[in-house]
Amino acid sequence: MRFMTSDHVSLDYTDEGDGQPIVILTGFGGSKEIWHAQIPVLIAAGYRVINLDGRCQGLSEHTVKGLRMSRRAIDAHELIESLHLTKPILLGNSMGAATWFAYVSLYGDSEIKALIDVDQSPKMVNTRDWSYGFKQIQWSDFPDYFRMPLGRSTYKYVDDETYARVKAVEAQAPFDRQLMFPLLVNHAVQDWRDVVAQLTVPFLIIAGAQSPFFNPEFATVTATMAKNGHSVIVPDAGHIVMAEQSAAFNAVLMRFLGTC
Repeated sequence: MRFMTSDHVSLDYTDEGDGQPIVILTGFGGSKEIWHAQIPVLIAAGYRVINLDGRCQGLSEHTVKGLRMSRRAIDAHELIESLHLTKPILLGNSMGAATWFAYVSLYGDSEIKALIDVDQSPKMVNTRDWSYGFKQIQWSDFPDYFRMPLGRSTYKYVDDETYARVKAVEAQAPFDRQLMFPLLVNHAVQDWRDVVAQLTVPFLIIAGAQSPFFNPEFATVTATMAKNGHSVIVPDAGHIVMAEQSAAFNAVLMRFLGTC
């Protein structure tokens, strides 16, 4: 399906199932196909699943416009409004989760039911008061560090069917890292800890115990900031927890959703 944003960018999304809506966002460089192992489980459990490719990702339009976290949050909000979704659950991996932090920063959490963060620290830069940022990056590393390859994101292989779907999309719409460089930098400079501290809805962080990007202890520390925060660290999983350990991830996800 296609959706046109208010600044005239065409976004690709799927809308499947009925019931309580869940809106999904993928991280930097990814496409919505990475959630292949979650969609049928959620639909079977009675959820309506909206899975969105952010601008410049997957099958959405690739553009120089709006390459900032606030615009990504606005895109998601406009889609939610256009679909007349009531109290959606927001689920995101990596930059997708950070986009939901931007969303709450702009719109608050009174109109959402819950928020789920998959392996994304609320602050990417390591400082004296925060040692759970992206790898060992510090302010002195900007911006040149992010011009280099970020390295492998996974610890285990993604399941074959999901991998095939992701690669098919990449062949059709190759990811343009240079185009999205401004977004990556904009993402990296944010500090969403104040947003987390103001959350009132159920909030879950699912971290990969072997994430190449983040010390998984960030999940426990961050969850304590929120009024209703919870955290789970999935063993033998890297940054893409939902595709590396899909069965374990789905069990954690469904258990949390059952409490919302």
